[in-house]
Amino acid sequence: MPDRTTGEKYVPRHAEARVREALTDTRIVAIVGPRQSGKTTLARRIADDDGRPFITLDDEQYRRFAEDDPIGFVRSNPAVVIDEIQRAPALILAIKQAVDEDPRPGRYLITGSVDLFRAAISPDSLAGRVETVELLPFSQAEIARTGTPGFLDRAFAGDFPSFGVAGDTTGLTERILAGGFPEALSRAAPARRANWLRSYARSLAERDVPDIATIGKRDALARLLDHVAASSGQLLNMSGIGSRLGVDGKTVDRWLALFEHMFLVRRVYAWHRSELKRLVKRPKLQCLDSGLLAALRRIDAAAIARDRQQLGILLECFVYSELAKTASLSDHPIFFSHYRDKDQVEVYLVLERLPGGIVGIEVKAGATVHPGDFKGLARLREAAGRLFVCGIVLHDGDRIQKVGPEFFAVPVRTLWET
Repeated sequence: MPDRTTGEKYVPRHAEARVREALTDTRIVAIVGPRQSGKTTLARRIADDDGRPFITLDDEQYRRFAEDDPIGFVRSNPAVVIDEIQRAPALILAIKQAVDEDPRPGRYLITGSVDLFRAAISPDSLAGRVETVELLPFSQAEIARTGTPGFLDRAFAGDFPSFGVAGDTTGLTERILAGGFPEALSRAAPARRANWLRSYARSLAERDVPDIATIGKRDALARLLDHVAASSGQLLNMSGIGSRLGVDGKTVDRWLALFEHMFLVRRVYAWHRSELKRLVKRPKLQCLDSGLLAALRRIDAAAIARDRQQLGILLECFVYSELAKTASLSDHPIFFSHYRDKDQVEVYLVLERLPGGIVGIEVKAGATVHPGDFKGLARLREAAGRLFVCGIVLHDGDRIQKVGPEFFAVPVRTLWET
């Protein structure tokens, strides 16, 4: 196992090259992602290397200046790195005006702990002026300090060995429980990591969400996090969650959107084609960090040792997170969905890359793969037709094996191997 702490001064981020490239030809570059994912560290590194001023709006003095006189703030900082810009949203409009007057590339590098251009805090569109780079918590490849994984390119090429051996597959449970948040990984004791992650989630619900939206029942919002954790990987039932919280389904929908804007969860919508009437079209809810999910569900290594089934939902979250991190680096948009039909035949993830190509992903918390594990993938192949590239069952073993036309059994470890 690689060293899982973040004791080094800087852990290289795969997104850094994309940020630097964007600064050469785009007026505004935004690094967005959850709090404590490493945005400030990356932005400060670039500021230091380029000799740019660095301003964080977590500093009350700077924040007051930005709120009271956003135009004056921007004029006094014509080329700058601004950290946590969502804390003074009026700056976004002032920056837009500034770069319209002076359209030189790379003037502003901003970071935000919310999805700035989908959330309600953005007062004006920066379309055509900004490139957004997503920075989620550490990927396994970043922890191991290796290059960008090649899994997605191989999947969309249908190019896995007919039979092969992957690298070391030990320690998967530890990786899943640890997750990717740098601050959590700096704590050697698993219990200390879990405590930090639970505190982090409470802070977001009690402090950060009310900063960007008016929330009437804050106690219910905090309790929603527990329901989100319990519902991760399942079909979303907003009315059911709302009834347990004492609010209506529309309120749950609005609150979940806030959690999405803060990169805590994502809705994975159902894959369907209009002519296929037998497909279930409800979305699933997916947490974005397996360590955070484990902490909220209070699952640790001892619990998994007693009941191996508890690993399954965490493994699905872990796989989703690793794929999302790799997909964010792709030059071609990759859309995530799930498949479920009226016969309750499912595929965990359907990946679709433009201009064409569909890959199905199943996840199995075990080292042995059986023919029945490909049932959903076979149904997806039939539904997708000529767009289907391959179906993959990810497992906790060490063998890569082609098990039939367009079907592969592949170890989870290949997600972060180059």
